[in-house]
Amino acid sequence: MLHRHGLLRRGRSGLLLNSTAPACRPHKDRQAPRFEPPHQRMKQEDSMDSVKTLPIAVIGAGPVGLATAAHLLERGLEPVIFEAGPTAGAAIEQWRHIRLFSPWRFNLDDAAVRLLEPTGWESPRPTALPYGGELIDNYLTPLAATAQIASRLQTGARVIAVTRQGMDKTHVRDRDTTAFVVRVEHDGGETRDHTVAAVIDASGTWSTRNPLGTSGLPAIGETSAADRISSPLPDVVGRDRAAFAGRRALVVGAGHSAANTLINLADLAKDEPGTRILWAVRGSSADKVYGGGDADGLPARGQLGSRLRRLVEAGTIELHTGFGIAALKNLDSHLSVEAVDGRTIDADVIVPCTGFRPDLEILRELRLDLDPAVEAPTELGPLIDPEFHSCGTVPAHGAKVLAHPEKDFYIVGMKSYGRAPTFLLATGYEQVRSVAAALAGDQQAADTVQLELPETGVCSADAGTSCDVPAAATTASEEPESVCCAAPEPAFVGFPTGLAHGRSGTTNQ
Repeated sequence: MLHRHGLLRRGRSGLLLNSTAPACRPHKDRQAPRFEPPHQRMKQEDSMDSVKTLPIAVIGAGPVGLATAAHLLERGLEPVIFEAGPTAGAAIEQWRHIRLFSPWRFNLDDAAVRLLEPTGWESPRPTALPYGGELIDNYLTPLAATAQIASRLQTGARVIAVTRQGMDKTHVRDRDTTAFVVRVEHDGGETRDHTVAAVIDASGTWSTRNPLGTSGLPAIGETSAADRISSPLPDVVGRDRAAFAGRRALVVGAGHSAANTLINLADLAKDEPGTRILWAVRGSSADKVYGGGDADGLPARGQLGSRLRRLVEAGTIELHTGFGIAALKNLDSHLSVEAVDGRTIDADVIVPCTGFRPDLEILRELRLDLDPAVEAPTELGPLIDPEFHSCGTVPAHGAKVLAHPEKDFYIVGMKSYGRAPTFLLATGYEQVRSVAAALAGDQQAADTVQLELPETGVCSADAGTSCDVPAAATTASEEPESVCCAAPEPAFVGFPTGLAHGRSGTTNQ
């Protein structure tokens, strides 16, 4: 057989031989018949039948993970859900104080709603814009509490590896009919292997943020300065107030996550006059964060950019452009942040609004087909590459696009977008509907994918910073205009750079 690098072939003796001539192979459209003895076929069929009786592992109990379980149940399949956090939606809990740009109607999965309705659950007002906390309290928590989900949800269960039973990724024979093994660290320190028929990874990317340094690497000294680096979306006026009040806070990044934190810090500074707000971006300006202002298609989004611009112009926020971080020096009293060009900023705490990347370490023993740039499935990668696209319109896609060489393994939700900075929640719901259909053997339903979006679409080309989870902060008396007066836009899960035309449309990224 031809070695994968085309340099070696296996002779009849089983030895690897040097070969300069191409090995004979059947035409790609005419596979050579393979003889299988009857006992081999019977063994394979028995293996397939036994695998079919096993549950399907769902990694993550966020919105897409729970929707996955709901769709599997509707298909008569048995899910087992592993959630690393203490409750469903544990990652969203970290930004429960942030309001989404988009209304409830785009945040609810149909199969999940069908599970909730018999319980007396009341659907939120479709046009209201929820906070992250409301997404948990009014949707995810009741969904996780339904009898169908609760009996299949394991919290405090961190998946640390996925493989095939009895074989690593180099083994081929009977691979497609062999069960998966999911290794899980459970609360209390116990580690157990769970045998499952298929695996759907909906674990998201929240736990693996991008580093502060340039070139995709941590800045020198970043690891040792971890105790002075906050979460990507801290609650600076609430839960995390003590870490920021009266201190020098440096926000790094040029997306809506950065914009929200900067605005919230400005609110904190009104009550805590000693608070100093610093903002570092790699680009030559912050125009892309300011967006379309009053002309923005989403008023809440335009208000966010306009308010941020005013705060910078007033000197409330000290902006440092062209600031690529090279090193952090963790001094006794503060951090010294050094740029590639030698400039320095002194800060007490850093907020890293630098985006996220998928954790692929747990999947090392699986055969994946990933785009080399964004680490999304190969067919999906070019459609979402942030070098050329922002949140733009990504065609509806399902199991066929998300499939890997590892049969019955799928990455869905935010993690399926790899390093791309934006993700549409409704897209994730359509992904898992299709994947559940494929696993149930309904190929026609799996291949029929559709995603209906409002006429405003996903992006506004003139908006500059068009996609993100958070919306501008509002008081209880301020209801964003987009609730009633503008066409609603879908929710974006993830914390993007906010580029309208991808990085190719900007400089010094």
